Formats: sequence, structure tokens, C-alpha cells
Amino acid sequence: MTRRAWVRLDNASNIFLAARSDADSKVFRMSAELDHDVAAELLQEALDEVYDRYPLYHAVLRRGVFWHYLQDSDLRPTVTPDQQHTCAPIYLPDRRNLLFRVVYYRRRVVLEVFHALSDGTGALWFLSDLLNAYTRRSSPSADAPADTHNGRSTARPHGTIEPRSDAAAPRHALTADSFAQYFRGKAEDVKSQAAKFSDAAAPPVLEVEDDIGTDRPLRRRSWLRPSFMNVFHPRGTRTSDNRTRAVELTVPTKELLGLAKALEVSPTMYLTALFFESIRRSSGGLGKKRTLSASIPVNLRQFFPSTSSRNFFATVTVRHSYGEGRDDIDAVAKGLDEQFRPKATPEALERKLRKLIRAERTLVLRVLPRPVKDVLLRLINWGNNRGISVAVSNLGRVTLPEPAASHVGRMLFHVAAVRPQFCAVSHGENLTISFTSPFIEIDHVKEFARMLTQQNMHVTVAAARVTEEELAEQDL
Repeated sequence: MTRRAWVRLDNASNIFLAARSDADSKVFRMSAELDHDVAAELLQEALDEVYDRYPLYHAVLRRGVFWHYLQDSDLRPTVTPDQQHTCAPIYLPDRRNLLFRVVYYRRRVVLEVFHALSDGTGALWFLSDLLNAYTRRSSPSADAPADTHNGRSTARPHGTIEPRSDAAAPRHALTADSFAQYFRGKAEDVKSQAAKFSDAAAPPVLEVEDDIGTDRPLRRRSWLRPSFMNVFHPRGTRTSDNRTRAVELTVPTKELLGLAKALEVSPTMYLTALFFESIRRSSGGLGKKRTLSASIPVNLRQFFPSTSSRNFFATVTVRHSYGEGRDDIDAVAKGLDEQFRPKATPEALERKLRKLIRAERTLVLRVLPRPVKDVLLRLINWGNNRGISVAVSNLGRVTLPEPAASHVGRMLFHVAAVRPQFCAVSHGENLTISFTSPFIEIDHVKEFARMLTQQNMHVTVAAARVTEEELAEQDL
């Protein structure tokens, strides 16, 4: 009998297992548009090549008595046409299957990943290598080395994705858990190591307490004094089969960055301020609950040396309460930026995550059976969600290695949605902002696009069909 390598899920992945639902599959999608229609047989050859270099992506998810764990498998992935709705469920408890899929549609190569397996950085490394292996086959004259490890892409602190050298090549092994490496040891050791490295990424979704980042001491959260009493939660008509509504909005990167730079705020905070205003306008007013809040991802790799493809990130929360001061977009963007910066420091993030892991490692929780732990995590996730209006993720600027860079136009990124949210990523001259929502209505996207066009910005919009009427039109 062959013994399989296995590893416990990391800190973030346990949340995804407990919080997934029919309406929120915890799947994210990354796409790249080529300059030609995809050749399925060449894409399969490229996938076979790249898959052998990613042992982590060979894993299947298993259930133990006390925890979930990833286990190595002999399964092989198969490229298929993109026929399911976006971010359709991947993990099925009663099936032993891989935790990612590669599909294609016309000119698009699509990678979908169950978030318990990998985060956006790991997925981007995989997709980058896949695109490079494919374009070497589809364009044989391309002047590029056969081994793409020298041309691997990675993320830097401000979201730029650039090639990395072999010396910093990521580990794709099943065992690398950066949460355990950095937040279960001594804080002094972590700080000395973190000073030697700079790297970044941006997928959602691990929510942590965000009292830190100010001079105030940590406060104990009181269940009798919930912080979400005045938080507005967008409402709408859910899709009949729980599919995610996705809308793609494309703008010129330089023009959008210019608007943020003029206010001296980060592009993410500027886009979040626009998002808040679009939610407020499309809702017809916020009523008595006048606070909008957003969970913003912070990739821990920019502060703590890690080349693991597994999850290694956290999120912080920023808020704005309308009617308590200036509510114009410029003022909101500056206020959000002032909140975010102190919460996204290495010291603040380290203190938060150490607190989380200490709680996770308490004897009482460790001896509880897995089903009980899952229930507790669902309750904690539900409580965190009550304090969040929307979610935001900005993957930053992607620079692919050659030959992929010469054949890829737009890149896109979005996540299955339990609430309205957007994900942004730029490549070349285009920034794509992908809105996802569990609701049919897209009025907030229309308001968002309208505000950008009022800034004399060229905006293109494409929406996926989700209602019975829209799907019927597609079949005609």
C-alpha cells in the first residue's frame, strides 16, 4: 500500500472549508485573453508540463477526525471548454477530485481554484507558467527558454508582477505553511527575517480583528457590543441557482492611476471610495445604517519572506460613516487610505495573526472533533460578515514573462461572491475591474461606470447572463 504525503490545512484554508455554501463556493477565477483562439490540444500539453512542477496542485482534500487535510494524489487534470457558470463549486465532500480546473473559451485561458488550496499568488505563478508553456507551443518561433522557471512571475509590494530569479523560485511542495512558520515562533526572529524580503499578492478572505495599527491597546471584542449595528448590507434578488453574477469593466490603467495619484491615495482606496458611492447611489440611500465597510486583502509575503504557493494573507477592514463629515469621493478616499496604512504594517499584521493562531492552538479547540470546529468557524465567519458591506481585492499590475507577454492582452480576476465585491488586475494598458455579486441587480456597477465616464475616462462593460430570460436569449 502506497503511503501518500499529507499536510493539515493552513490557518486561512480552515475558514474557507467552514464558510463555503451553495451561494459561496470559495472559488476564484483568473483569466488571460490571447491574441488567437485557444488550441485545446496545445493547452493540454502545456498543462501536463506545468502540472508536474506543482506537487501542491496534485492534492485532494480529505476529512479527518480533528481537521481537514490535503493529500497527494495520482489524478491528472484535463482541459475542458468553459461550459459551467463562473466559479462553479470545485470541492465536493463526497468526491476525490483535484481542487482546480483549467478551461478555455474562444481566446480565453481560465484557471479556477478552490481557495483552500492556494491563494492568488500561487495561482498566478501557475497561470503564468501555463501561459508560457502554451505560447511556446502555439508560437514556435518565440524566442524564449524551454524552462520557464527563470521567467516566473511574482508580486511586489505595490502589486507589480514581475519575473523572479531561480534563487527566489517558489516552493510548490505540499508541506510549506508560512502561517505556522512565522506566527508560532518568537516575534524577534520573525522581524529579523522579514527585513530581508519584499513580495506581495492580493486575494481575499481571512478576516482578522483590526483594532491594531493605532496607539491604543488591543481591545477584547464583546459579543454584547457588536461593531456591526450601523453597517449597511446591500440587498437584492438572488439568482435562482445561486450562480455568481459577474460584470467586467475595463479602463485605461494610466488614467485610473492618475486620478488616485492626484489625491495622493492608493488606487485600491480610490476604487473602494468609488465603490462605496456607487452602493450608496444605487441603494436609494442607506437609511439608518449609514456605515459602509470593506474587507481589503493584505498579502503577508511583502513583509514576511515566503515563496509558498499556499495561502498566506490576511484582510483588514476600512469603513466610512456617511452624514458625519465630508462624504464626497475625494474625502472618502483619503479617509480610507488613512485608515488602511497603519493597519497594513508588519507589526500590526503580526500581532493580529499571532492572536488568531494562539486561539486556534488552544487545547480546548484542538481536541474538539472536526464537525464541531466547523460549526464554530461558521459562527465566527457569520459574525465577521455582519461587519462587512462589500469586499475588494486588487491584484495589481501583472508583467508576464516572454513569450506569454507578447500574446496576452487583458487579464481578469474575480471571486465567488457572498456579497457585492470587485477584484482588479491590470496588464499592459488595461485595468479590468470585475464585479461579482450574489444578486441579479447591477445598478451599482452602472453607477460606478457612470462616475468614471464623468471623469472623461473610456469605459467598456461586459456582463455574464444569469437570469432565465438572459440565458434564453443566449440560446437563440
